[in-house]
Amino acid sequence: MSETFRLGVDIGGTFTDLVLLDTLSGHLFNEKVLTTPDDPALGVLEGTRRILERNGVAPERVANVVHGTTLVANAIIERKGADVALVTTSGFRDVLEIGTEWRYDTYDLFMELPAPLVERRHRLEVDERIGPDGAILKALDEDSVRAVAAQIREAGISAIAICLLHSFRNPVHEQRVREILSELLPGAVICISSEVMPEIGEYERMSTTICNAYVLPVFERYLRRLAAGLRNMGIRRDLHLMLSDGGFVHESTATRYPIRLVQSGPAGGVQAAAIVGDHSKAHNYLCFDMGGTTAKACLVDDGKPARTTEFEVARVYRFKRGSGIPLRVPVIDMIEIGAGGGSLARVNHLGLVQVGPESASAYPGPACYGRGGREPTVTDADLVLGYLSADNFLGGDMRLDIEAARSAIESQIAEPLGVSVVEAAWAIHETVNESMAQAASIHALEKAQNIADYAMVPIGGAGPVHACNIALKLGVTRVMCPPSAGVASALGFLVAPPAFTFVQGGVMALHEADFTAITDVLEDLERRGRELVIDAGVAADRVLVEVVAAMRYVGQGYDVKAVVPIDALRQGDCQAMLAAFEGAYLAQYGRTEPGIPVEIVSWRVSVSGAITAIDLVAARPNVESGDAIKGERAVYFGGLGFLRVPVFDRYRLDLDFRFEGGCVVEERESTTIIPPGSRVSVDAALNLSIDLPDRCTP
Repeated sequence: MSETFRLGVDIGGTFTDLVLLDTLSGHLFNEKVLTTPDDPALGVLEGTRRILERNGVAPERVANVVHGTTLVANAIIERKGADVALVTTSGFRDVLEIGTEWRYDTYDLFMELPAPLVERRHRLEVDERIGPDGAILKALDEDSVRAVAAQIREAGISAIAICLLHSFRNPVHEQRVREILSELLPGAVICISSEVMPEIGEYERMSTTICNAYVLPVFERYLRRLAAGLRNMGIRRDLHLMLSDGGFVHESTATRYPIRLVQSGPAGGVQAAAIVGDHSKAHNYLCFDMGGTTAKACLVDDGKPARTTEFEVARVYRFKRGSGIPLRVPVIDMIEIGAGGGSLARVNHLGLVQVGPESASAYPGPACYGRGGREPTVTDADLVLGYLSADNFLGGDMRLDIEAARSAIESQIAEPLGVSVVEAAWAIHETVNESMAQAASIHALEKAQNIADYAMVPIGGAGPVHACNIALKLGVTRVMCPPSAGVASALGFLVAPPAFTFVQGGVMALHEADFTAITDVLEDLERRGRELVIDAGVAADRVLVEVVAAMRYVGQGYDVKAVVPIDALRQGDCQAMLAAFEGAYLAQYGRTEPGIPVEIVSWRVSVSGAITAIDLVAARPNVESGDAIKGERAVYFGGLGFLRVPVFDRYRLDLDFRFEGGCVVEERESTTIIPPGSRVSVDAALNLSIDLPDRCTP
């Protein structure tokens, strides 16, 4: 049997989503199962078994499995990683707590910061010193390394992060420390910062390396169980993992750098939204991804999402930048703008409704799941308001308990506030939507964009439920809702390219740069990158390479990323480099600073294969015969109260089908709520193109 199927698997906080692609016909098949938090591999294996059996596909016919997971982020947030020892330069073990000394809340005298992942007694120092230019100022004292090894052995720690001063300029001391510790502590997991994040920024480099070591043992055990389970099932091919920057790599690479998977699921969602936007000829759009735990937004300009290397995880205050653990890894530039369907609602000390950040997760889940949850969630509110069907959730595979939802909202929200259950449910729904609209608007303003100029592509299980209400608040007039939006991230894994980005730091003045030496370094990174993507299945003649320089004006603390022509590098063309920098700087800040010298901060070499093309028209599900309207129900529309509106069966909506809101469109993976005054049409890929009225529903 030929291997003609590809499988994308995304583990979320509540559900594990799967999408199967038949590469011959172009057809897509979906599945959704509850996540198994105690062992996420069990949910993946159950979902894989179910999707293959339901569609009559033998496991041996699966040519490729691409997987994304919240395991890395959750391990850090929930503090469920390995015990880690930090080895650093003498005198610098407290960098981890000193940080940048930047206060995310200037006037809070009791400002809380996340506790370091490494206790102070496990932050160990070795005698050595490398200067900022890479010169060895003090040779490594190997006896101090052996003393550190003895302390680590005594503490019973098996994961080690090595971060020495200025090692990004010269890694020889870090490499030697690793050699000694490997000899004295066989079997220990050892990560060195000159490989994990070879870039300027001592605190961020140390934090990222520690996080990589912290999650690596947990992630490695998980991958081992999952890969063995897939092989036992009959899937013979190796596993591939989705990275946070929108590419995927072989499992062997992911195991070395698990911290690069910290945003893998949302990255897949953006990739899926990209093909929807491309099909709909919308070059600028807002990807709105609302799942069971969080909601995220990403602005996509000219079909390309912005990328960054700055990210935070485990924030003390979800929406306050600087309150989390900083990471320096390549990621798609997304912002967490709100809660998810499983986020808990409560009345805070001010007597106001607050939603999140705590989540009911998959177990016990929202009260309406009937699994023991007693606290109200966004999903419970949506059920009470008529947005969800108790009998048709997950296509009828999972029945929701509306009385349990009402009871939870009544006891926790309605009675404390002295309002009705419906008013309390609406307060939960509006609180979530208003906060997300404000966060998305501010995110766009920070990038000098008017969000009303964008179309919205909602994905995630809860995305289509909330999308139109949020779009109205933002002044966005067009929403494009793809079929199976609830499993879009898993679909995005299937269009993502094999890719890996290498970073090499080293501050130098542009006019003094040694381009011969730079070219040698970049060609070595390119060679390593080619090996990785070829290992992931890319033909040698199909490898793509992009070089980006992070540059800034001398004296600035922040840089901009500029794509650099490779020929200009080889020729040492400073003027071409300067023009690339000024173009990027002008696009970001609206002006340049002629006469001020420019310096290079770091280089990035991105090596990838081509994006896999999926014909959305060929992939669309077969349209079922029969009446598109399968019934009606009462749905709450704010000031209009409950209106009885038609419920459309999405599987019966064919090309050019047109209708008006208010209404509900149901499918197995998600539900779309369309407000009164909207006009809706179905395009060739069965996307719902929703033109909204120019004002909010009262």
